[in-house]
Amino acid sequence: MNGLAGQIDAKREVGEAVCQRLRAEIDKLGFAADAIIPYPHYGQAHFELVKDPYTGAENLAAYWFNASNNQRLGRLQFNSDGSFYAEYDVVKPHPSKKQWFVEGVSAWGKPDAMKAEAKLLPQL
Repeated sequence: MNGLAGQIDAKREVGEAVCQRLRAEIDKLGFAADAIIPYPHYGQAHFELVKDPYTGAENLAAYWFNASNNQRLGRLQFNSDGSFYAEYDVVKPHPSKKQWFVEGVSAWGKPDAMKAEAKLLPQL
């Protein structure tokens, strides 16, 4: 599929699965239901095509922003080889492990081999 709209539609199923995985990683940390707003949702992203410097292909990129100050909260990059990388900011102390600070969550891989993890930093 060509063009931005075509890419968005073509990647929808995988994009929604990636967003679900990011949300699941946030939920596993144990935050209260209203502590992380907004959660990443594919349909709420801002999309654009970005040129892959290695292959020259146009890859789909999705970005999420904070509505109050337009600060970027996360991104999802689809690569021309079928892989993807996503990250979403949490930026909060861990809700149950006070020695850790949660920077964010990330997901990567291919649709049939998705990995994800929280990015934790030692609390100062």
